[in-house]
Amino acid sequence: METAGTFSPDSFRLDDRVALITGAAYGIGMAIATAFAAAGARIAFNVRDAEQLRAAVDTYAQLGIEAHGYLADVTEESEIAELVKTIDHELGSIDILVNNAGIIKREPMLEMSAADFREVVDIDLSGPFIVSKAVLPDMIKKGRGKIINICSMMSELGRETVAGYAAAKGGLKMLTRNICSEFGAHNIQCNGIGPGYIATPQTAALREVQPDGAPHPFDQFIRAKTPAGRWGTPEDLVGTAVFLASPASDFVNGQIIYVDGGILAYLGRQPQ
Repeated sequence: METAGTFSPDSFRLDDRVALITGAAYGIGMAIATAFAAAGARIAFNVRDAEQLRAAVDTYAQLGIEAHGYLADVTEESEIAELVKTIDHELGSIDILVNNAGIIKREPMLEMSAADFREVVDIDLSGPFIVSKAVLPDMIKKGRGKIINICSMMSELGRETVAGYAAAKGGLKMLTRNICSEFGAHNIQCNGIGPGYIATPQTAALREVQPDGAPHPFDQFIRAKTPAGRWGTPEDLVGTAVFLASPASDFVNGQIIYVDGGILAYLGRQPQ
């Protein structure tokens, strides 16, 4: 009779795995990188700004993490090819990729320029395509690899003022499934994490206290719409990220896991 394997907590370890987390200078990316380091991974990250790079390396050092930072733009194929080559030389070939780098421009669609729309899509969707394409050949050679795309609730929902972001994140959901479809036979798993509303510098303006001392209307809206009754934190995402990066998720592929405090499951409170 066939018996089930014995569970081991070591299935969640990332010892000696090389992880590249794009845009991990702060916020969600840095939280994921920190968790990966605690699980045993060697950390690499990239940003576009030299000052931001220096500050991030210092922050990681203060946390006791040896994070290797590089200047590279995820939308530039030549820069990413050189980045992957450098990481391979200095740390080893990349085992885990987290496509985290992204931007958002909050503008009504009729006021949004085509240039702004293209910029968001280029960074948030073309970037993950370019970086994934760069790391996949070595993953195929090794017969294993993990790609985690940071998607969004806007991969499923629309909302006013985020046309470019929603288009990009919806596309990223389908890129995730396509990478799964095309490379699953090589023991490469590609999954996505869809954060809910997370308290980061990117969302700070939506949480500002108003001049009269009242909460921002959007802050009130999100708290009321979230069954958990609060904004998430970057640390709320790291357990899912470690799982998806680890051998524990070797038969999980093409999925988007929403870490949103329950928003997508909740229709909303009935008016009184």
